[in-house]
Amino acid sequence: MNILTLFVLIPVVTMLAIGFSKSMKSIRVVAAIGMGIQLILAAFLVYAYLTERAAGNTAEMLFTYDALWFPSLNIHYSIGVDGISVAMIALTAVVVFAGIFASWEVEYLSKEFFISLILLASGVFGFFISIDLFTMLLFYELAVIPMYLLIGIWGSGPKEYSAMKLTLMLMGGSALLMVGLLGIYFYSAPDGTPLTWNLLEISKNTIPIEMQRFLFPFTFIGFGILGALFPFHTWSPDGHASAPTAVSMLHAGVLMKLGGYGAFRVAIFLMPDAAQEQAWIFLLLTGTSVVYGAFGAIFQKDLKYINAYSSVSHCGLVLFAILMMNQTALNGAVIQMISHGLMTALFFALIGMIYGRTHTRLINEMGGLMKVMPFLSVVYVIAGLASLGLPGLSGFVAEMTIFIGSFQHTDSFHRMLTIIAAASIVITAVYILRVVATLLYGPIRNDHYNHLTDARWFEKLSTVTLLVCIAAIGIAPLWLSDMINFSLAPIVTKLSMATSSFVSIF
Repeated sequence: MNILTLFVLIPVVTMLAIGFSKSMKSIRVVAAIGMGIQLILAAFLVYAYLTERAAGNTAEMLFTYDALWFPSLNIHYSIGVDGISVAMIALTAVVVFAGIFASWEVEYLSKEFFISLILLASGVFGFFISIDLFTMLLFYELAVIPMYLLIGIWGSGPKEYSAMKLTLMLMGGSALLMVGLLGIYFYSAPDGTPLTWNLLEISKNTIPIEMQRFLFPFTFIGFGILGALFPFHTWSPDGHASAPTAVSMLHAGVLMKLGGYGAFRVAIFLMPDAAQEQAWIFLLLTGTSVVYGAFGAIFQKDLKYINAYSSVSHCGLVLFAILMMNQTALNGAVIQMISHGLMTALFFALIGMIYGRTHTRLINEMGGLMKVMPFLSVVYVIAGLASLGLPGLSGFVAEMTIFIGSFQHTDSFHRMLTIIAAASIVITAVYILRVVATLLYGPIRNDHYNHLTDARWFEKLSTVTLLVCIAAIGIAPLWLSDMINFSLAPIVTKLSMATSSFVSIF
């Protein structure tokens, strides 16, 4: 069996085992074992990929497998990975594993909860291993649809409104995406050869520029909506605020990364000429996301809303870097996806643990928590420092790579936008330090907080797993950067050959 198929098969087997489980304890144990095996498999995949590259294997995709699925439309179950895919699979495995332990105490319909959570994860894994665009879209929908149930049933606050808003906006993005992918399919073989959904085969051909101009906005916006592209980001804060802890972790940590990954893997890579021409429009929108999300976080009082608006800013930075379309910026975009996935998953895990003890998410009602919850408080401080870009943690590596790559453009337009986007670092420092000071230091504002307990074993396991990964990337990022750079080479080569009317516009 192909190793990549296991990333879809293991969640299916785990869901079946959970379905036959009889007790709450057995449900938790089965979910933890299944996702633990998935994490070990992801670590082995990273090792196997690096070993293959070190041995001189220069294939664009490794561990490939192809089987004809629907002959009349030439749809294949076609899978394979490069360094970028491997990195995203490893991120997903870590976040899902941590999310299982962050949800250890879910009791209401626990069997259904863990099945829905793992179903979402299986869709994400399938998306990252797919080479066939139709199969990729299928897994994309499989990852998005369970969010409605997870928020609508196990969420809090206005959960029905948030679940419906999220679902409708993401389905709207899927509709745009379907138009874009169908257009790519019908122009995938301009020389009269059979039409194909295969990403690598399409990349060898050139879609007519007139169709690129028409299809690029559909594809980029379709993926961009999931990546919180301004002004289509409004589903994100409400969805995050109402979602249960593990769902927020997967949603912000992993699911939103499908938007950034799809934007450069499909929209940028397959339609480089239109990307060069229209990049300035989306640079303005993504630059707005970066600054608007950071300012939005400053004015929030709810911990989840603060982190949700912070995610809008950081995911906007991913799309911003992708549109810079040079190797350094694209490398930074991928590292930012991984870094933000780990950081925001850690933040949402900590917020859920704090809320479970204080029964409030309003920072003005809390204070002095460092005295009663030292472990959780210290981890929260480290997560905050990673978010504002402290050297030695993953956030610094990602943001510096993005800004250096963006500033490589010599024209004033790109450099002006880069400076504006870089200003978000200062804004981020303001709201992070304000929250840390209000939440963790000063006097304890409620006598009830004097009796709170610190993290338990499963909470420590969840947070430490994420924290170790954040520190590991910050301290030793070169192996990850080199792995990504090798896979970016064909994308950058194709972009360098694309024509652009940018100069004539400005």
